[in-house]
Amino acid sequence: MSFTFKQFHIDDQQCGMAVSTDAVLLGAWAELTQSSHILDIGAGSGLLSLMAAQRSPHHTSIIAVEIDNAAAKACQFNIKQSPWSETVQLFHGAIQDFQQRHNNNDEPLFDHIICNPPYFEQGTQAKNSARADARHTNTLSFAELQRVISQLLAPQGTASVILPLQSLASFIQQLNAYGLFVAKQLDIISIEGKVANRSILAIQHDPTTAEPQTLTNPVVETQYHQMTIRDKQGRYSETMIDLCRPFYLKL
Repeated sequence: MSFTFKQFHIDDQQCGMAVSTDAVLLGAWAELTQSSHILDIGAGSGLLSLMAAQRSPHHTSIIAVEIDNAAAKACQFNIKQSPWSETVQLFHGAIQDFQQRHNNNDEPLFDHIICNPPYFEQGTQAKNSARADARHTNTLSFAELQRVISQLLAPQGTASVILPLQSLASFIQQLNAYGLFVAKQLDIISIEGKVANRSILAIQHDPTTAEPQTLTNPVVETQYHQMTIRDKQGRYSETMIDLCRPFYLKL
C-alpha cells in the first residue's frame, strides 16, 4: 500500500513492514532538529529518513541503510520522489558492513541514529521471509545493533529506537556491555486506561564508562515520560496530535 504525508509520499508495497504508527511516533519524537549527521538503520521504505529530513536543518546529511533488496528499491524510489533527494543517501547492505567501512575510512560519527529495529528475539515468525526478518532478530540481534550503535554514535550523540514491552528488558539489560544507557524513555499507551505496550528509548554513551575519567562523578539517570495515543472514544490525544500534526494530513 502507499501512504501520503503532508510533505512526502511513501510506497511500501515491497517492504517487509508497512508504514506503522510506531514508526511515525519514533520519527516525530526523536530529537532530530539539532542533528546534522543522521543514520537510519534498517530504513525499510525510508519513512524515518524522510521524517528526519523534514525535521532537520537544510545542511543535514542522512544515510539510510537497508539490507533487503525489495525494500531498498522502495526506499530509493521514495527518496527520489521526495523533496530531499539530495539530502538522503541509501546504503544497500548490512549495517555491519556499513559500520566497518565507515569506521575504517575514518568518516564522521553520527550525532543521531534512528532505528525501528526487529522487535522479537523469539516467537512464531511470518511465512514471508522479508516480514519475518523485519520483525525478528534473524539478521540483526539486539547485541549486534547495540555494538554498531556504540561504534557509529558520536560521543555526545543520541540513538532513538522503539520496542514492544516484551522485548524492553532484554534490550536494556544488554546496553551496559557496549557502554550505552537509556537517557530518556517514553512509554506509549495505545488507548486511555490500558497499560503501556511500547517504549521509545533515547540511548547515549554512558559517561561513567567514558575515557578518560574526569574528577567529578557523572550522574546517569533515565528520564521517564508517558503518552497516550487515543482516548476511550478512539480520538487522538492532544499529545498525539501535537506530535504528529507536521506529518498526518488530517491533523
